[in-house]
Amino acid sequence: MKKKVLIIVGPTASGKSDLAIQLAKLAHGKQFKKLGINGAEIISADSRQVYKGLNIGSGKITKPEMQGVKHHLLDVANPKKQFSASDFVMLTNLAIAKIVNNGKLPIVVGGTGFYIDALTGATTLPEVPPNKLLRSKLNKLDKEKLFKMLKKKDPKRAKTIDKNNKVRMIRALEIIDALGQVPPYSLLPTPYSFTFIGLKPDNIDKKIRTRLEKRLPGIIREIKRLHNPPAGGGLSWKRMFELGLEYRYISLYVQGKLTREEAVEKLFTEIRRYAKRQMTYWKKNRKIKWFEPNELKEITQYLKTRI
Repeated sequence: MKKKVLIIVGPTASGKSDLAIQLAKLAHGKQFKKLGINGAEIISADSRQVYKGLNIGSGKITKPEMQGVKHHLLDVANPKKQFSASDFVMLTNLAIAKIVNNGKLPIVVGGTGFYIDALTGATTLPEVPPNKLLRSKLNKLDKEKLFKMLKKKDPKRAKTIDKNNKVRMIRALEIIDALGQVPPYSLLPTPYSFTFIGLKPDNIDKKIRTRLEKRLPGIIREIKRLHNPPAGGGLSWKRMFELGLEYRYISLYVQGKLTREEAVEKLFTEIRRYAKRQMTYWKKNRKIKWFEPNELKEITQYLKTRI
């Protein structure tokens, strides 16, 4: 019988981490022990929380917020280097194996859809090595030009990619150069059985605004620290721009290229767009059972029939 893995998805600021903590604590109770589960551990599926030092801007959970629940895939990569979906799948599979061997439930939480699709076998990961010469040439082009190239070479991949993510567009063009196209989605066999929970709050814009205003001073301090750490050799502005959202727009403010008000409004707009793209992405997955963030009782009852 396949081991169970719970996956919690949803847009940014929807309360995924809070729900995961609540469910992980409940997993120590009698109800879950009857299902053969003795606790739970959480695995982050966020493309920026994997990086060391990207804490406030990425919305990384803090130690007090973890409430004693063990977390994986946080602070596992150098922000100066690229962390791929293949890296995520490899490290996550190792973490899942340890968790299930201890009789616990792995809870994968995050908004990076491609990571989760790669983990669950919903998409293939082509074994195409980096092409440094091609990357160098493509990196000189702006994101609009890159998207036009991708749309011409592989229209299907262009429909699903983030137009603002230059790194992923370059990787897609790199794969196309090697294989002719980005391989289509195909369900692959996995050793686990996945249950999907989705969170869909009604007041997402208000949540995004409130969270941004609360975190803004900390994000500014964090970006200054990342660029000019005490020991030197900080994160470049170029790399900060590639990391997107908070690191892109607030770093432009720190450099004096945007006013504080301009940076905040541009960032708020981009986070809203990102949340909408996340929902559009997840709506394609019919395995997801959607709930409101406050429906803990309903979610728990649902899991009893699935775990």
